[in-house]
Amino acid sequence: MSLQEKWNAIYSGGLSRSLAPSRVLLENTHLLPGSGMALDLACGLGGNALLMAERGLAAHAWDISDIALHALEKQACGRGLEINTRQCDVECGDLPQESFDVLVVSHFLCRALAPRIVSALKPGGLLFYQTYTTEKLAEEGPRNPDYLLKPGELISLFSALRPLYYREDGIVGDLSLGWRNEAALVGIKSQIT
Repeated sequence: MSLQEKWNAIYSGGLSRSLAPSRVLLENTHLLPGSGMALDLACGLGGNALLMAERGLAAHAWDISDIALHALEKQACGRGLEINTRQCDVECGDLPQESFDVLVVSHFLCRALAPRIVSALKPGGLLFYQTYTTEKLAEEGPRNPDYLLKPGELISLFSALRPLYYREDGIVGDLSLGWRNEAALVGIKSQIT
């Protein structure tokens, strides 16, 4: 089964996966610019793209699953939003350099993409990134360590960006409270190129 077939099978069961935007984006919408180009990379059902389009950004959404993208297009149409979708394997494709004012990645990890993600941001561009860690307590998300961040790894992967927000509670303190299972970063690319 190809990667596209795998994800199409996951999304063909209807909207069982969430349309909600990522928590890092929801909690930091005040950092979004009033206009500009935005990309929801490995978007799935596109909750991030929908939120960015609602906020007035020219939203793009890329994913390997044409079924997920079709569902996103229907959601966008129903809300009167325009979102430019693109079916592609984001791990293999090129990201256009200095093209996006905002780039969002949630629940997806391909370490080799980190430098290309940074390059795809315009000077002053923002990255919102959130995904699972090896210290996750819940069963949700991948089990394969290749798709889980090590402690502190997210900030290291994007060390070329100045962090505006970083959260990784790990397994410290009261495990019933806080932001467990994931790490989140909002970083800004230097205005100087």
